[in-house]
Amino acid sequence: MTPRLLVLRALGLGDLLAGVPALRGVRRAFPGHRVVLAVPPALTEPALATGTVDAVLPAEAPGRGVPSLTHWTGPPPDVAIDLHGNGPESRDALAALSPGRLLAFAQSGPRTPLWRRDEHERARWCRFLAAYGIAADPEDVRLPPPAAASPAPGAVVVHPGAEAGSRRWPAERYAALVRSLSGSGARVVVTGGPKEDALVLDVAARAGLPERDVLRGGLPFGELSALVARAALLVSGDTGLAHLAVAHATPSVTLFGPVSPRLWGPPRSARHIALWKPGPPGDPHGDLPDPRLLRIGAEEAIAAALSLLEDGEPRGEEPWREESWRGDEARVR
Repeated sequence: MTPRLLVLRALGLGDLLAGVPALRGVRRAFPGHRVVLAVPPALTEPALATGTVDAVLPAEAPGRGVPSLTHWTGPPPDVAIDLHGNGPESRDALAALSPGRLLAFAQSGPRTPLWRRDEHERARWCRFLAAYGIAADPEDVRLPPPAAASPAPGAVVVHPGAEAGSRRWPAERYAALVRSLSGSGARVVVTGGPKEDALVLDVAARAGLPERDVLRGGLPFGELSALVARAALLVSGDTGLAHLAVAHATPSVTLFGPVSPRLWGPPRSARHIALWKPGPPGDPHGDLPDPRLLRIGAEEAIAAALSLLEDGEPRGEEPWREESWRGDEARVR
């Protein structure tokens, strides 16, 4: 029987994409195993699109808790890997399946790495795997080109939504950005998730966009991935689409707050600009826009977006340099 390996990372789209370098390392380290990823059912298509796993295990929990793994059937997994968190809850959920080998932050042992709160998400999980002898590159983020057709090839994609209100830049500022980019000659489309129609329509109405450029209702993942992959530019908050732009090397402007790009930002690249105003830590799941996010003005975001559109063909990838985030620097390229 083919040995089976179960990975737990049952979070959102951005979390899944930030975990791709680690998942790719696992895939290479266990070429003879059937790799199963525990994710919410809504992420089945994007999980398989990463090319890192053979199958998914439906796993979902209310809020951001640890999901149940009751859908696992058959013998215990030969290997179980916790890429979900650093607490005993996720470790114990995997341990309950009696795997032959368990890799997790929250356990004792000479090789178990320590959790670092100030570490970038991609680097964290690659370092975690390295402690167990599994090589993974935090810059290994690219996804295969999507097979679906884009509903707006070559357009600028503006995505005003986010899971939490603390990461939603005001609609009127997004509308100002859309008007400015449209006025420069770019085609601009506005998109949102299944529950964000009101926000999408608000931004579009304020900006005077035609109906054909309002992509509401939440696109299926294949179509959404193609939209981002073949876009001229993506402008969004710190949400899943920003990670999708990185995965497809699409130029992007990401508006950060309350979480720093040190922790969730794109790799250093000429393609990506992260706008960020440092300040005291905030709640990434709060209901109101974070003060750091509100300090980013419309004109600053417009200038960043226009600079990427004017650059034309993006330059090659550049290595990450920590010093690029020093001081009160808001724009990083």
